Amino acid sequence: MQPLLPESARLLPEPVRRVAAWCVVALLVTGVVVVGVRLCAEFRTAVVPVLLALLGTALLGPLYRRLVRAKVNRSIAAGVTCAAVVAVVGGAVYIVVAALIDTGDEIIASLKQAAESLSEHFGAAGTSLDDLASNAKELLSKFGGTAASGVISGISVVGEAIAMAVLALLLVFFFLRDSHRAAGTLRALVPQGSGDTVEAMARRAYQAVEGFMRGTTFIALIDAICITVGLVVLGVPGAVGLGALVFVGAYIPYLGAFLSGAVAILVALADRGFVIALWALGVVLAVQVLEGHVLQPMIQSRTVQMHPAVVMLAITAGASVAGVLGMLLAVPLTAAAFGVVAELRVRYASSETPTTPDAPGSPESSAIPESSATPEPPETPEPPEPPGSPSSPDSDPSS
Repeated sequence: MQPLLPESARLLPEPVRRVAAWCVVALLVTGVVVVGVRLCAEFRTAVVPVLLALLGTALLGPLYRRLVRAKVNRSIAAGVTCAAVVAVVGGAVYIVVAALIDTGDEIIASLKQAAESLSEHFGAAGTSLDDLASNAKELLSKFGGTAASGVISGISVVGEAIAMAVLALLLVFFFLRDSHRAAGTLRALVPQGSGDTVEAMARRAYQAVEGFMRGTTFIALIDAICITVGLVVLGVPGAVGLGALVFVGAYIPYLGAFLSGAVAILVALADRGFVIALWALGVVLAVQVLEGHVLQPMIQSRTVQMHPAVVMLAITAGASVAGVLGMLLAVPLTAAAFGVVAELRVRYASSETPTTPDAPGSPESSAIPESSATPEPPETPEPPEPPGSPSSPDSDPSS
């Protein structure tokens, strides 16, 4: 029996009603997402450290679990893991800054030499470029003076960044140490009936982020090593610093690799000339082809796969919301969202199991109609008894 629908609902066909329902759901989800983004932007000082700590926990989880399996105390294992990440990040920053400081004069000199060579071929245009290269230090000093005038207003920004970094590091320590209690804590915060679903969604999202971070780190390490070796062979100054820049830029898919590779090519053009710049371009393109066609399909095959268009849209949205930090966080958060959607799809599909009316054990099959019931065998008539038997009604015992 079909359910009775209102007259207004029966005026619309079934496909139109389905589309209307999905539109309402899309509007509600969009509203919730917009409100959530606005709240995160308002409380970014507390939200950003939590997100960075989750990414750090996903990246450092294997090292922490290995230490725990080696019978190391959880607090000590978390502390050693955090110390390792501080050493790695600090070392990378030191390498980049030291390389830029050491090769800054060489880069400026090579830019001046390139401008002089251009002036010989292009005349006035080259002369203007020569003047620009000659006054590069003066331009940098003027820019530094302009920036120095706003140091007081920028102290709060620097202090906020340092505070967020320290808070993120502390949260990584606590997230690692208490990771075995995460499932119980999550179940205690949600209603009792939805504990399994929420835990499964959280696990799938965390697995997606963990797979993305580990795969991206491994790919970034290979890219940085290959490009550094290529630049060293070509004799490009600051090859180690440029390789570290490639490693950091790899966490922003597509865009980060393009920017870091462009910087390496420009440095090669300024210092070694056009031919070496073409060789550097060939090295960068070869590494990008290796990453796109070999490393990503092989390493990230077990994680959430996203279309490049989705990745670019996520990066653009993250940049519009939170700048460079939003670009770094956009892709992992999108991977987590894809993991949650995949888990919901699996659970929704498993809940809609088709039921056949004649399945054994169902109420329909247990209720057998009378017409189809097994008929009882007909009663066999008893044979007539002889007249002289004691039980016969014609025999008289008195006779």
